[in-house]
Amino acid sequence: MTTFESILIAWLAMAMVMASLWLVQRVTRNAGIVDVAWSFGTALSAVWLLLYADGDVTRRWIVGGMVGLWGARLGWHLATRMTREPEDGRYQQMRQRWGDHEQWKLFGFFQIQAAWAVLFAIPMLAAGMNTREPMAWFDVAAIAVWLVSITGTTVSDWQLSRFKSRDNSSGKVCRVGLWQYSRHPNYFFEWVGWWAYLLLAVGSSWWWVAALGPAVMLFFLLKVTGIPPTEARALESRGDAYRDYQRTTSAFFPLPPKQSDHDEQHTTETGVRAS
Repeated sequence: MTTFESILIAWLAMAMVMASLWLVQRVTRNAGIVDVAWSFGTALSAVWLLLYADGDVTRRWIVGGMVGLWGARLGWHLATRMTREPEDGRYQQMRQRWGDHEQWKLFGFFQIQAAWAVLFAIPMLAAGMNTREPMAWFDVAAIAVWLVSITGTTVSDWQLSRFKSRDNSSGKVCRVGLWQYSRHPNYFFEWVGWWAYLLLAVGSSWWWVAALGPAVMLFFLLKVTGIPPTEARALESRGDAYRDYQRTTSAFFPLPPKQSDHDEQHTTETGVRAS
């Protein structure tokens, strides 16, 4: 099977899965299931593509293990959140904005996510296409970067979930742990992980494809599906407390916080995808 054929099959499979889940959200009225499917689907698509890659077998196992654990963690986290909370505000706003055309536009949105799941799996495939002998220092560095990423996302999600479980957390903003240094540490460490696939692709003619991973993910997190809608909802629900958080805390890259305009410490939920 050629690389193009394996990509085409992955896309068709994801398109069918997303069509089925679109029917599910019509019943449940919770479109957040698309984020869960994107996480698991991207990982499964990548593993499928790696089966037919021409790269070194050991490296393909390394990439497959990274991808599988990444997708399982993110998918499980989003699935747990979806079952415990109402539909994400992004999707509620979509329903209101689209009105009578809501369902057909949601169908299109689900299909776009199917395509993106496969497209985001391609930088992972690029790492698996590398025929260079392992384990060079690039491979060791990639594993280290991936471990930093998975640890950072896990810890930041846990800190936020722990904060939200407190009785007095409503309407407040979280400067606990990693959230003291970045308003979106989960997004930052998610982005860090995509550099691991670029390092694994060093020496391959596909390296430039792997480089698209962190570049495109950074654009989406900073400009599209990550920070902009998350912060818009946070401002609506937390007002001045979140504005103060914006003034004192870096939006993305972890940096020392600035002096707050208020004496009391505030705490917040910021936190997607997609993953």
